[in-house]
Amino acid sequence: MIAFREVDDADPALVFSPLVRGMEKTFAWVDEHGGISLTPSRAFKRVFVHWAAAEFDWPGHTEADLFAVNKVLNEPDFAPLMVLHDLMIAMKLGRHYKGEFRPTKAGQALTGHPGRIFGTVVPFFLFRINHASMSRFEDAPILANWDVFLNVLNAETEDGATGGHLRRVLFGAPETGPLPRYDEVMGQLYIQVLRPLCWAGLLQQERAEAGYRSEEAMFVKTPLWRAALRLETDGKVKGATRH
Repeated sequence: MIAFREVDDADPALVFSPLVRGMEKTFAWVDEHGGISLTPSRAFKRVFVHWAAAEFDWPGHTEADLFAVNKVLNEPDFAPLMVLHDLMIAMKLGRHYKGEFRPTKAGQALTGHPGRIFGTVVPFFLFRINHASMSRFEDAPILANWDVFLNVLNAETEDGATGGHLRRVLFGAPETGPLPRYDEVMGQLYIQVLRPLCWAGLLQQERAEAGYRSEEAMFVKTPLWRAALRLETDGKVKGATRH
């Protein structure tokens, strides 16, 4: 059974959550401007997307990261913003009205309360969103056993673990052959489990120096994991080795 502890608005661990920070920044924009202008296809307009890229400071999707491959930014170019937009609509925290995105009363009630944002949005984001839909493969299998994932990660990422190690612990070693091949299981583990946990702020991803392969990236629990989660394996987790 996965249980979330209530996180106080003043808890410094909330700084680790890009999702909470992005939603707070979005509500701050609305407070100042009255709404977020939408394109005819109901995406956020570029002026907000450019502002969000700078303000959200989303790991792996910073302003520098995004403009390194784009001259201008549309909402689909900033994947976390697109997810955040869809999430707020799905949870009825915001709505589209007369060409603008505006918070609903439920969304307004979260303004200024990052702990409440975390407690309301993160469980929905992790457990109700189909993360497999973000895969490049239409028939990607859905990995759904969050109870197993979180309890295993609770122990394995205490001192940090590579994506490849977590793949082997959860699913066994990948098949080998004479030529390198894409490990779809590793890809889906990253897309459906590890990346959502990083975006929620429960894990932190440290990129490998050699590149961006998720097998080589290091994943470690953040202070927010300990502040927010109550898991069956808590009693078996030893304190991290500090150097």
